[in-house]
Amino acid sequence: MTKVIFLDRDGVINKYPGDRNYVTSLKGFRFIRGAKKALRRLSQAGYTMFVISNQAGVTKGLYSGKTLDDITRTMLKKLATEKAYIQGVYYCIHREEDNCACRKPKTGLIEKAILEHKIPKLSLKRSFFIGDTQRDIQAGKESGCRTIMVFSGKEKIANQKDWEFQPDFTAKDLSHAADIILNK
Repeated sequence: MTKVIFLDRDGVINKYPGDRNYVTSLKGFRFIRGAKKALRRLSQAGYTMFVISNQAGVTKGLYSGKTLDDITRTMLKKLATEKAYIQGVYYCIHREEDNCACRKPKTGLIEKAILEHKIPKLSLKRSFFIGDTQRDIQAGKESGCRTIMVFSGKEKIANQKDWEFQPDFTAKDLSHAADIILNK
């Protein structure tokens, strides 16, 4: 069975820029403490990993597609030097009102990653989606994954009673999420 993890980017891998804000430059992209090491541990354990992220700031004109590509390329290069490997990065650059099939909580990007990479013997029931928002948890649940809500980004533990979609697990950050996955 191929072991797969889908991850949101902002607030999970890199520092959350704040509500209604975006990482608009390479300078603004900062890894969360322990994230690279957590991804290395998951890579070494044989997980295939994909980033699934909404990045509407491109369509809103806050930063260019080229800037997003530069940020992605640099992120992947820095992770590779740490022996942490992301097999694919999938972004939805549409706004919510565009009603596309790829903007989380819809599952279009997850489906695209699976199709493009022809993942053998994939069991979504044994896969994980790690995110920092209800959108992430909903997308993970609707695709059939186990879900982990991390508190290193947008969502706060104090809001848990109001969540429509309850994650399977909660974690302080990606490092703690990796502990949960590796101990399952």
